[in-house]
Order: sequence, then structure tokens, then C-alpha cells
Amino acid sequence: MKYSRTTTASLLLTTLLLTSTLTLAGTKGMAYVSNQDGGVTVIDLETMETTKTLDIQAKGPRGIGVTKDGKLLVTANKDDDNISVVELATGNVTKIAIGKNPEFVRVYGNRAYVTYEPSPSTGGGSGAAAAEAEKDDNDREPGHIAIVDLKTGKVVKDITGKPETEGLEFSPNGKKLIVTNESDNSITVHDMKSGKLLKNIPVGSYGDRPRGIKVAPNGKLYVSTLEFSDKLLVLDKNLKPIKAIDTGKSPYGVSFDQDSKRIYVAASKDKVLQVYDAVTFEKIKDIPTGSRCWHFTFTPDNQNILLACGRSDEVVVVDVNSLEVTKRIGDKELPWGIVTYPKSLGSLDRP
Repeated sequence: MKYSRTTTASLLLTTLLLTSTLTLAGTKGMAYVSNQDGGVTVIDLETMETTKTLDIQAKGPRGIGVTKDGKLLVTANKDDDNISVVELATGNVTKIAIGKNPEFVRVYGNRAYVTYEPSPSTGGGSGAAAAEAEKDDNDREPGHIAIVDLKTGKVVKDITGKPETEGLEFSPNGKKLIVTNESDNSITVHDMKSGKLLKNIPVGSYGDRPRGIKVAPNGKLYVSTLEFSDKLLVLDKNLKPIKAIDTGKSPYGVSFDQDSKRIYVAASKDKVLQVYDAVTFEKIKDIPTGSRCWHFTFTPDNQNILLACGRSDEVVVVDVNSLEVTKRIGDKELPWGIVTYPKSLGSLDRP
């Protein structure tokens, strides 16, 4: 077969880029951990060892996401009111202003969706009264979702949401954005392109403070954690609430497995990862973890789960088949979130 010089050069460039990406990811891929008191640490999933720390040139990273091609990593920097976009091949960092308290990040295509929560000042007061006044202000102040074009580095749309926007999920067809709103006790559905509010789902009758939200890979169910009520809300494919089931204390991160047969819930105050049957909703097992484990991810081969445990300063590794802890990767600095490349299921991401 004959190729033109242009075609040959194009094939060579494609091969080099693919080789570079695979080398960057390692044999089994990489996990990226956001550390609130540090940068982003990188774990080689072949060895389950930390290999390096990425300098994101910002403070207080929480939310974290990666593009489908593994070229860009995005962090929401709570203390700096911005996001960092890191070119993983070069280490170059672009910072983009967002707003106060950016927290949750989801990456879809060439866009990053970032929740942030403006928090008014109490006017310099102190003590319990001032703290309560600030809480009341925050409960009334609407949260926002900034939509960032990662190609241009600009915020292309800002969606005004309900008070304390938190978790983000995408509908299976990629046309809807689903948002949990903590202090509003609601789940809202927005058009992905326009940001228009399509539906408001009150959940207060089932429990308080919705945080994590996830759709099953088969698209038949959604689940949302209700942190203050120690429950998991189950919704049908149209986001109609069906029932709430009991969980451990302070559930946050949640995810289905790849077969939509099991649901995993990080119950942070009980220091366990809970496993439920996704059909009967019966609990299968409580897996002891660490302190303040909010978010977790499966590995790309679906053989392990890695949990970011903030107050233990560690990432806990759980074998999916035995449902036992097999390793603890320490030396973290208040880890908050964790994602992988290649992209995999977890409380913060999905393929």
C-alpha cells in the first residue's frame, strides 16, 4: 500500500502522540489525587505507589477532573477562587477565574463544569451568632455552575442555581446536567447547552442535604446521597424519586459498578465504604476505610477501588472481588478527590 508524504507524516504524528499518552498513563493508568493542603499527587496504578506531585500553582484544590484523551487535568481551587488547567505532558498550567469557593468539577468533552458558592461576609462578627448569620446568608445565596471552554480557556456560560450547588452528573445522552443543591434540599435539571432550568425536584421529604449523585451505566437509575439524614435516595431514569434507603453516617461519594449491579457509598463519619445490591438495595458489606473518605474511583480495569481519605492523609485501596482493603498509600495532604486516566467510574467521573 502506498502513502503520500502527508499521510505518512500524519500517521507518524498520531503514533507518537498515542505512545506519549500511554507512557504518561503507565501500563494500567494513573490516578490523580487533589490534596487541599498540597497539589495533585499522581499514583501509578501498576505499582500502586505515588510517583510525583503536580504543581497546580494554586491553593486548596478540591474538585478534580481529566479530559477523555488524558491531556488535561482540571482542579477547582477553593482558596484561590479559580481552576487550574494542567497540560499533563508539559506541566504547563493555565489558571481561570471562576468565583468564590469553587468545589466540584466534571469534565465533558472540551468543557469543564464547575460549581461555586458565593458566601457573603458576616461583617467581621465572631462567635456563634455570627456563624449562624453567615450560615443563614449562605443558605439563601444561590450557587452557580460555571461552564469553561478548555480550548479557549474562557467561561462561556454561568448558570445560576439553587443555594449550595454541590454534585454534578450528566444524563446518559449528554443533553442534561443534573445538580444537587445542599441547603435547598433539591435536585435540579438543566439543559447542557443553554443552562436553562428544566426541572426542580424537591427531596426534603426523603432527607436532608443531597450531595453526591450518579446515574447507573445502564441508564435505568440515579442515586443521590442525603448527607444529614444518612440515606441514599433512589430515582428512576426520569429522575422521579422512588425510595430512600438507610446508609452509614454522612454519606457523600457514590457510584455504581460497571454492570449496574452494585452501588458503593462512602459513609465518611462511619469510616466505611458501603456496598449495596442495585436491585434489592440490600447491604452487602461495610468495608472499613479511613477518616473523612469523601470520594473514590474504580481503576480502569475495574479490579480495585481507591478512596481519598482526607483526615487520614491517605488513599485506601480496596480489592473489588474480595471487598477487602489491600493497601494504604500514605503521605497525602488532606486528600479530597480522585480520578483516573484512562477515565473510569467513580464518585467524580465516569468513562
